[in-house]
Amino acid sequence: MTLSCFELGERMLSVDETLEALATMTPPPVATHRVSLASACGGVLAVEVMSPIDVPQNTNAAMDGIALAWPDDASASDMLVDVVGEVLAGTRLATSLAPGQAVRITTGAPLPAGADTVVMSEQLADVGNSGRVRVEQPERVRRGQNVRQAGEDIARGQRALSAGTRLRPQHLGLLASLGYAEIEVFRPLRVAVFSTGDEVMAPGASLPPAGIYDTNRFSLQGLLSRLGCEIIDLGILHDDLESMRVSLAAAVYEADMVVTSGGVSVGQADWVKPALTAIGELGLWRIAMRPGRPLAFGRIHKAGNATVPFFGLPGNPVAVMVTFLQFVQPMLRRMQGEHGWRPPRFTALAAEPLKSREGRVDFHRGIYTGDDAGQLWVRTTGRQGSGILSSMVAANCLIEIGDGRAAVEAGAPVTIQPFGDLT
Repeated sequence: MTLSCFELGERMLSVDETLEALATMTPPPVATHRVSLASACGGVLAVEVMSPIDVPQNTNAAMDGIALAWPDDASASDMLVDVVGEVLAGTRLATSLAPGQAVRITTGAPLPAGADTVVMSEQLADVGNSGRVRVEQPERVRRGQNVRQAGEDIARGQRALSAGTRLRPQHLGLLASLGYAEIEVFRPLRVAVFSTGDEVMAPGASLPPAGIYDTNRFSLQGLLSRLGCEIIDLGILHDDLESMRVSLAAAVYEADMVVTSGGVSVGQADWVKPALTAIGELGLWRIAMRPGRPLAFGRIHKAGNATVPFFGLPGNPVAVMVTFLQFVQPMLRRMQGEHGWRPPRFTALAAEPLKSREGRVDFHRGIYTGDDAGQLWVRTTGRQGSGILSSMVAANCLIEIGDGRAAVEAGAPVTIQPFGDLT
């Protein structure tokens, strides 16, 4: 992160400008470590994985039946085949088949030398005790059918997975098919989270007349957990400059990032900005979006020249989740080594008129569905106030209305961001 990045100051920034600036301020990825394949799901691959073998290793049968060496005189009306042996999965035949010969074979078993076609069991009829079988409806048999070629999935020496891949169940299966018992991934990020405000109370406590329960810390912890982060829960920091400064200064020695909510505007009791200024640098950004301003981003100094990135998110619960998804998530993914990640965006037609205002990006909470023709349609969840957390509960996407649109008419195309594996 370079100091010049903080010269953006108090100027109102567009969403795109904010994303570009944050990309330049992202610290390098964290260290890597080796983990067992069984515990690697959700981790981000730190190395290129090259296949040490062909997958499958052998040309094999795709179903039960006979492995046939295609006869030189194959007839469309009559196909009699000599069955000379049997190959079960896990075994192989050392001898080669002559044209017209076959072996009984099970799915996955290697084809003997000379065999090039598999005919399924349902299409076979024994011819007495002669050791021969008749292929019924031979006109439906094609040379080379029902055969998996060695290396047709992944060839030896081919790149199987790229560094920066977030490992999902299908990736684990692929790695297992290559023989990997362990894999190198980036270690989990450690993120310190706290809420601010004398009015904020922990769930389970008695709620005073002027109090509110702390919802944001738990929403943030859920989002961070879905990203595979280790959470350092600092609880609720009250509106006191010195205690906030001390808590933040201590947190950076354990955390790779610090995230808070509330206390970042210019209100009388907003202490995050002066606390951060005392121990680091803060760019207080006013972003042309709704919900989501103000959003503070800065860095906290620690020993030597090291710094830890800091996000001060708004206090309203919907704004917290929207700004996390738009700005915190991309930086976390880059710090985890997932550089190629981009939020999924699709186009849907508005099922109702949508309000907006030129000069800012609006993020409505939406519900998208597909009609019988496969067309996506989207409508809002109703009231869109930044304090209405139930609008996030009812939604399955964000409706993104660009800063060049004053409104969206019913039936007009609009961009949606489907909720993925985080929400």
